[in-house]
Amino acid sequence: MDYREMLESLIEKKDGLILTKDVTDAGIPRTYLGSFVKEDILERMAHGVYLSREAFEDELYSLQARSSRLIYSHETALYLHGLTDRDPLQWVGTVPTGYNSTNFKNEGVKIYFIKKELHQVGATTGKTEFGRDITLYDTERTICDLIRSRNNLDADLINEAIRRYVGSREKNIPQLLRYAEQFRVQRILRNYLEILL
Repeated sequence: MDYREMLESLIEKKDGLILTKDVTDAGIPRTYLGSFVKEDILERMAHGVYLSREAFEDELYSLQARSSRLIYSHETALYLHGLTDRDPLQWVGTVPTGYNSTNFKNEGVKIYFIKKELHQVGATTGKTEFGRDITLYDTERTICDLIRSRNNLDADLINEAIRRYVGSREKNIPQLLRYAEQFRVQRILRNYLEILL
Protein backbone atom coordinates (compact mmCIF):
# COMPACT_ATOMS: atom_id res chain seq x y z
CA MET A 1 0.00 0.00 0.00
CA ASP A 2 1.50 3.36 -0.97
CA TYR A 3 1.17 6.58 1.05
CA ARG A 4 -1.76 7.82 -1.00
CA GLU A 5 -3.74 4.64 -0.36
CA MET A 6 -2.75 4.78 3.31
CA LEU A 7 -4.09 8.33 3.59
CA GLU A 8 -7.33 7.40 1.79
CA SER A 9 -7.76 4.49 4.21
CA LEU A 10 -7.07 6.76 7.20
CA ILE A 11 -9.63 9.31 6.00
CA GLU A 12 -12.22 6.55 5.72
CA LYS A 13 -11.31 5.11 9.13
CA LYS A 14 -11.60 8.55 10.78
CA ASP A 15 -14.98 9.28 9.13
CA GLY A 16 -13.52 12.05 7.00
CA LEU A 17 -12.08 14.21 9.80
CA ILE A 18 -8.37 13.80 10.32
CA LEU A 19 -5.62 15.60 12.16
CA THR A 20 -2.04 16.18 11.07
CA LYS A 21 -1.09 14.15 14.15
CA ASP A 22 -3.10 11.17 12.82
CA VAL A 23 -1.20 11.35 9.54
CA THR A 24 2.26 11.56 11.12
CA ASP A 25 1.40 8.80 13.62
CA ALA A 26 0.48 6.58 10.65
CA GLY A 27 3.89 7.27 9.08
CA ILE A 28 2.46 9.20 6.12
CA PRO A 29 4.45 12.26 4.99
CA ARG A 30 2.52 15.47 5.64
CA THR A 31 3.04 16.60 2.07
CA TYR A 32 0.22 14.24 1.08
CA LEU A 33 -2.20 16.39 3.10
CA GLY A 34 -1.25 19.37 0.94
CA SER A 35 -1.73 17.31 -2.20
CA PHE A 36 -5.18 16.16 -1.10
CA VAL A 37 -6.15 19.77 -0.34
CA LYS A 38 -4.98 20.90 -3.81
CA GLU A 39 -6.95 18.06 -5.39
CA ASP A 40 -10.02 19.16 -3.41
CA ILE A 41 -10.29 15.80 -1.63
CA LEU A 42 -9.69 17.43 1.76
CA GLU A 43 -10.43 20.88 3.08
CA ARG A 44 -8.20 22.47 5.71
CA MET A 45 -10.62 23.51 8.48
CA ALA A 46 -8.00 24.88 10.87
CA HIS A 47 -4.38 24.40 11.76
CA GLY A 48 -3.85 20.64 11.81
CA VAL A 49 -7.52 19.77 11.10
CA TYR A 50 -8.72 18.43 7.74
CA LEU A 51 -12.16 17.39 6.55
CA SER A 52 -13.09 15.37 3.49
CA ARG A 53 -15.76 16.79 1.18
CA GLU A 54 -18.20 13.98 2.02
CA ALA A 55 -17.91 14.28 5.82
CA PHE A 56 -19.89 16.39 8.25
CA GLU A 57 -17.92 18.94 10.22
CA ASP A 58 -17.71 18.03 13.89
CA GLU A 59 -17.16 21.46 15.39
CA LEU A 60 -16.60 20.28 18.97
CA TYR A 61 -13.95 17.79 17.86
CA SER A 62 -12.30 20.27 15.47
CA LEU A 63 -12.03 22.98 18.12
CA GLN A 64 -10.53 20.67 20.69
CA ALA A 65 -8.14 19.15 18.15
CA ARG A 66 -6.38 22.50 18.03
CA SER A 67 -5.50 22.39 21.71
CA SER A 68 -5.66 19.65 24.31
CA ARG A 69 -5.89 22.36 26.96
CA LEU A 70 -9.47 23.20 26.00
CA ILE A 71 -11.88 21.21 28.16
CA TYR A 72 -15.59 21.62 27.50
CA SER A 73 -17.40 22.97 30.55
CA HIS A 74 -20.43 24.86 31.84
CA GLU A 75 -23.39 24.92 29.43
CA THR A 76 -21.61 22.76 26.83
CA ALA A 77 -20.79 20.02 29.36
CA LEU A 78 -24.35 20.24 30.73
CA TYR A 79 -25.73 19.71 27.25
CA LEU A 80 -23.38 16.80 26.50
CA HIS A 81 -24.26 15.13 29.83
CA GLY A 82 -27.99 15.53 29.15
CA LEU A 83 -28.57 17.78 32.17
CA THR A 84 -30.33 20.41 30.06
CA ASP A 85 -32.57 20.48 27.02
CA ARG A 86 -31.25 23.86 25.91
CA ASP A 87 -28.97 23.83 22.90
CA PRO A 88 -25.90 25.92 23.74
CA LEU A 89 -25.91 29.32 22.03
CA GLN A 90 -22.12 29.08 21.94
CA TRP A 91 -19.59 26.46 22.92
CA VAL A 92 -18.02 26.92 26.34
CA GLY A 93 -14.64 25.67 27.48
CA THR A 94 -12.11 26.09 30.26
CA VAL A 95 -8.36 26.57 29.87
CA PRO A 96 -5.57 27.11 32.41
CA THR A 97 -4.88 30.68 33.52
CA GLY A 98 -2.29 32.28 31.26
CA TYR A 99 -3.26 30.28 28.17
CA ASN A 100 -3.69 32.43 25.05
CA SER A 101 -7.29 31.76 24.05
CA THR A 102 -7.60 34.44 21.37
CA ASN A 103 -8.17 31.92 18.56
CA PHE A 104 -11.02 30.28 20.47
CA LYS A 105 -12.61 33.61 21.31
CA ASN A 106 -12.37 34.63 17.64
CA GLU A 107 -14.32 31.45 16.77
CA GLY A 108 -17.08 32.46 19.21
CA VAL A 109 -16.13 30.05 22.00
CA LYS A 110 -16.78 31.38 25.52
CA ILE A 111 -13.67 30.73 27.59
CA TYR A 112 -13.29 30.42 31.36
CA PHE A 113 -9.90 30.40 33.07
CA ILE A 114 -8.89 28.29 36.08
CA LYS A 115 -5.69 27.76 38.08
CA LYS A 116 -3.42 25.18 36.44
CA GLU A 117 -3.65 22.83 39.43
CA LEU A 118 -7.47 22.73 39.16
CA HIS A 119 -7.67 22.52 35.36
CA GLN A 120 -7.67 18.69 35.07
CA VAL A 121 -9.91 18.06 38.11
CA GLY A 122 -12.96 16.16 36.86
CA ALA A 123 -11.78 15.92 33.24
CA THR A 124 -13.29 12.92 31.48
CA THR A 125 -13.88 11.64 27.95
CA GLY A 126 -17.21 12.08 26.22
CA LYS A 127 -18.58 11.79 22.69
CA THR A 128 -19.71 14.39 20.19
CA GLU A 129 -22.99 13.85 18.36
CA PHE A 130 -20.88 12.29 15.58
CA GLY A 131 -19.32 9.79 18.00
CA ARG A 132 -15.85 11.30 18.24
CA ASP A 133 -13.99 11.46 21.57
CA ILE A 134 -13.66 14.82 23.28
CA THR A 135 -12.62 15.94 26.76
CA LEU A 136 -15.17 17.57 29.03
CA TYR A 137 -15.73 17.88 32.75
CA ASP A 138 -17.74 15.22 34.55
CA THR A 139 -21.19 16.07 35.89
CA GLU A 140 -19.98 16.82 39.42
CA ARG A 141 -17.32 19.27 38.24
CA THR A 142 -19.84 20.83 35.85
CA ILE A 143 -22.29 21.46 38.71
CA CYS A 144 -19.51 23.13 40.73
CA ASP A 145 -18.52 25.27 37.72
CA LEU A 146 -22.13 26.40 37.30
CA ILE A 147 -22.31 27.42 40.94
CA ARG A 148 -18.97 29.25 40.72
CA SER A 149 -20.27 31.18 37.68
CA ARG A 150 -23.86 31.55 38.97
CA ASN A 151 -23.85 35.36 38.69
CA ASN A 152 -23.27 35.10 34.92
CA LEU A 153 -25.74 32.27 34.23
CA ASP A 154 -29.49 31.86 34.17
CA ALA A 155 -30.72 30.68 37.60
CA ASP A 156 -33.31 28.39 35.95
CA LEU A 157 -30.52 26.63 34.05
CA ILE A 158 -28.63 25.92 37.27
CA ASN A 159 -31.74 24.78 39.15
CA GLU A 160 -32.79 22.45 36.33
CA ALA A 161 -29.28 20.99 36.07
CA ILE A 162 -29.02 20.30 39.81
CA ARG A 163 -32.55 18.85 39.88
CA ARG A 164 -31.72 16.50 36.99
CA TYR A 165 -28.40 15.58 38.55
CA VAL A 166 -29.99 14.72 41.90
CA GLY A 167 -32.57 12.56 40.11
CA SER A 168 -29.91 10.75 38.08
CA ARG A 169 -28.83 7.18 38.85
CA GLU A 170 -25.26 8.11 37.98
CA LYS A 171 -24.92 10.85 40.58
CA ASN A 172 -21.95 10.72 42.92
CA ILE A 173 -22.80 13.00 45.84
CA PRO A 174 -19.56 12.30 47.81
CA GLN A 175 -17.54 13.29 44.72
CA LEU A 176 -19.72 16.39 44.25
CA LEU A 177 -19.05 17.43 47.85
CA ARG A 178 -15.29 16.85 47.45
CA TYR A 179 -15.24 19.04 44.35
CA ALA A 180 -17.37 21.66 46.10
CA GLU A 181 -14.78 21.84 48.86
CA GLN A 182 -11.90 22.08 46.35
CA PHE A 183 -13.66 24.89 44.49
CA ARG A 184 -14.88 26.56 47.68
CA VAL A 185 -18.59 26.42 46.85
CA GLN A 186 -19.72 23.86 49.46
CA ARG A 187 -21.94 26.29 51.40
CA ILE A 188 -23.69 27.54 48.26
CA LEU A 189 -24.07 23.98 46.93
CA ARG A 190 -25.69 22.88 50.20
CA ASN A 191 -28.17 25.77 49.89
CA TYR A 192 -29.14 24.61 46.40
CA LEU A 193 -29.43 20.99 47.53
CA GLU A 194 -31.59 21.92 50.55
CA ILE A 195 -33.98 23.92 48.37
CA LEU A 196 -34.20 21.26 45.65
CA LEU A 197 -34.37 18.23 47.93
